[in-house]
Amino acid sequence: MAVAINATAVLACFLTSACTKHQTLGAAITERDSMPIMTTLGVVTFVSDSGITRYRLDAEEWLVYDRKKPSYWAFEKGVYVEQFDTLLNIEATIKADTLYYYDKEKLWKALGNVEIVNLKGDKFLTSLLYWDEDKKRIYSDRYIRIEQPDRVIEGIGFESNQEMTAYEIKDMSGNFYVTEQEKEILPPDTTQTMPTDSLLL
Repeated sequence: MAVAINATAVLACFLTSACTKHQTLGAAITERDSMPIMTTLGVVTFVSDSGITRYRLDAEEWLVYDRKKPSYWAFEKGVYVEQFDTLLNIEATIKADTLYYYDKEKLWKALGNVEIVNLKGDKFLTSLLYWDEDKKRIYSDRYIRIEQPDRVIEGIGFESNQEMTAYEIKDMSGNFYVTEQEKEILPPDTTQTMPTDSLLL
């Protein structure tokens, strides 16, 4: 009988202790905004806009924070995005170390080693990039390097349409390669390196 009483006492003590710990843990988490509502690993997903598929997204991890202000999706272990036109042709690709999508604002923020390739094959390299879906604009205030078949352009700050085909670069410099035919019409002192404050391409 004594053994049974002791076992019951121990069990009661254990349950009381477990309940106390559970209550303490519950009290410590007063707001759920610090926890993602969804965690998905090994993601391949398509994102649509007005019923039209516009993006294909590959990521190792996808976290959704619906209670944050503002709410956002987090891709903090690398991401690859393809952007489609209405006929599902690839308009551009984006790689980044980290990507955040603010769903209410429809704003993407890419960080780290950001690389964009447009339809023409031009490559854009920067460390910070914003993409505003509503305004259909891509922009940054950071250093950017643009690699084209015939030249390399560098600058600080740029703005572009979302297809990355028409853009403005600020505080620009670059190496411009001149053909033999162009050399015949250029002044003798023309240099292939052309610094300028702003350039529309």
